[in-house]
Amino acid sequence: MNLTADIIWRSCGTSVPVAAAWLTPLQLACDKFEINSPLRIAAFLPTLGIESEGLTALIENLNYGAQGLANTWERYSSTGKRGGPPNALAQRLNRNPQAIANNVYANRMGNGDESSGDGWNYRGRGPIQHTGKDNYVACGLAIDLDLISHPELLEQPANGAMAAGWFWSENKLNALADARNFLGVSRAVNIGNAKSAAMPNGWDRRQALYAAACKALGV
Repeated sequence: MNLTADIIWRSCGTSVPVAAAWLTPLQLACDKFEINSPLRIAAFLPTLGIESEGLTALIENLNYGAQGLANTWERYSSTGKRGGPPNALAQRLNRNPQAIANNVYANRMGNGDESSGDGWNYRGRGPIQHTGKDNYVACGLAIDLDLISHPELLEQPANGAMAAGWFWSENKLNALADARNFLGVSRAVNIGNAKSAAMPNGWDRRQALYAAACKALGV
């Protein structure tokens, strides 16, 4: 199925110029990974739009203040619960994105410890926010890019779109899209588990974009 800039801007919640710039990269990714029906595209594009702020935020923003850290992660709260006063660690990391990434993502997803710098090097990138060294390795092998030496390649539309298509295919999200299970798609991408009981971040906005995409695609 052929995409248009109009379909992209309506489905991703972006501007017309941004949609036009992403038209070819997204078309190539959709063709390669069989995101090739109105229902599949209607689930794919809003997901990318939400995760990347309308295809404009291709690298994770970790510029948290101390209270923001405490609100987001229990480990940074003096009470051990989100929303409590920030603890000493949160105060130390306050407004230091690189230090925050290295701390939050240390010893996870194939990353080394805090001193390795892996958390910062392999923070979320691309329209679907690939995160962690293991994910960069797997994605790079799949789309033939050296993402370990050059993780910044995911910030380019051509590579980011292809990486998003690979993730979609790898997680079998076409099947959920075919079944109109957009909540399952959103949980798989935002939470990491399509069957999670938790609600994905920005669910109301996701639903609105999905409805707009379905309307634009006539489904």
